[in-house]
Amino acid sequence: MPAATTDIRVWDLPTRLFHWALAASVLGAVVSVKAGAMDWHFRCGYAVFTLLAFRLLWGFVGGRWSRFGSFIFAPATVLRYLRGQPRPGETLDVGHNPLGALSVFAVLAILAVQVGTGLVGDDEIANVGPLNRLVDSATGLAATAWHKTWGQWTILGLVGLHIAAIGFYSFRGQALVGAMVGGDKALPADTPASADAPRQRWLAVALLLLCSAGVWAVVRSGG
Repeated sequence: MPAATTDIRVWDLPTRLFHWALAASVLGAVVSVKAGAMDWHFRCGYAVFTLLAFRLLWGFVGGRWSRFGSFIFAPATVLRYLRGQPRPGETLDVGHNPLGALSVFAVLAILAVQVGTGLVGDDEIANVGPLNRLVDSATGLAATAWHKTWGQWTILGLVGLHIAAIGFYSFRGQALVGAMVGGDKALPADTPASADAPRQRWLAVALLLLCSAGVWAVVRSGG
């Protein structure tokens, strides 16, 4: 007989807001650059920078299933997951499953590279990153070349794979979008929940303000 399930808080509110804010910022960056609105492109890039810094910190102090420790899997675990042979007691589908975890780290890494290349880039026309003066001309030009080609294409490819994976799991009956909106998943009653009380939420606000100030200081330092 299948184990009884109940709604368990998996994604705390700060993680959910981060997810949707990051999606909106990346979309804004893509749309603004296509429209030639470079001021807004830079603003969206700074927003992505701030959100990435926040997620790095939240990965250590956030809710249980938002912490990096909950979704860093050994290669052997990933293989067992792919074979459908989890060990008894393994919780591979509560938060990010092993494939989802790889996707998350890939997206965060490529976005970090994209932010970095944007900060030091120079398109030799009218747009120069705020930290361009810290690198030589060749490095700035190479950063812009990556930012406009491989970096952009890689992000779009990963986003496409992410959407396809959501569709696949939704077809299999896993409401991933609903969980990232409401925070809860139907899981066995003994599944540990993520902390999502006012205390954690105020901590997230403080960290976001700290990250915003840090990004502002970094950008201003290149002026």
